Amino acid sequence: MKRLGNDECWCGSHQKYKKCHQKFDERLRYLKRQGYVIPQHKMIKNEKQIEGIKQAAVINSGLLDYIESHIGAGMTTQEIDDMTVEYLKAHDASSADLHYEGYPKSICTSINDVVCHGIPDAQVVLKEGDIINVDATSCYKGYYADASRMFMIGDVSEEARQLVEVTRECLYKGIESIRPFKSTISDIGRAIETHAHQHGYSVVREFCGHGVGLSMHEDPYVLHFDPHYPTTLLVPGMVITIEPMINAGKRYIHIGPNGWSAYTDDGSLSAQWEHTILITETGVEILSM
Repeated sequence: MKRLGNDECWCGSHQKYKKCHQKFDERLRYLKRQGYVIPQHKMIKNEKQIEGIKQAAVINSGLLDYIESHIGAGMTTQEIDDMTVEYLKAHDASSADLHYEGYPKSICTSINDVVCHGIPDAQVVLKEGDIINVDATSCYKGYYADASRMFMIGDVSEEARQLVEVTRECLYKGIESIRPFKSTISDIGRAIETHAHQHGYSVVREFCGHGVGLSMHEDPYVLHFDPHYPTTLLVPGMVITIEPMINAGKRYIHIGPNGWSAYTDDGSLSAQWEHTILITETGVEILSM
């Protein structure tokens, strides 16, 4: 049913439609006629929701800061999980990872050739030369934020250091590609893939970024490669993660015996960085990093 100007806006702001999203919808209808894939209303967050997500993001970034200040050789990945539980409890937050589809821990710890979803373990000890991705998703008062960082343990090889640095550059290339009302998810993927290939690396295709905020995983999927087909237009109010997984070798992966952890098929190193991004009228705002 067509919404009238004096009706309450669909976004949940409790404002009149004509003062809230009427002009926004008119612009989207015009862009749809130009051939763009238009985002669904459920992908757009209102001001209250964005504020809640920002609060969750502060906690999520603080958690990664806390881990960064303690992580080092000789630490077990279970200790990282213990720190996560301790920090989130102290901030009245919780882990969105814990029990998600049966996942047994509160954070993901992926070392060297583990692409993602490494499960913390008291028997897994960090050693000099390791690279590790720590991926955290925090929930605070019903709002979610998601981010991951790479950590280099002690002196790492030049190969490992370059992979970590270029993967971070890939993330920022994806972020820099975003032009509200102009760019699509394909633009993010193309920017990431181009930069990775220029350095001789490959991009994992089995996992992608996603919408986030009201739950851990929402639409749209955010691809880290160019799919060569039309993808969703990026517009203000969308909150997404960009989280490229870049392999030093070939892109192919497999799931290990625990049913969660993904490994590179060829045993090559893998790295990942992730931010939660708000798309604004003028560009982007990085919320959790």
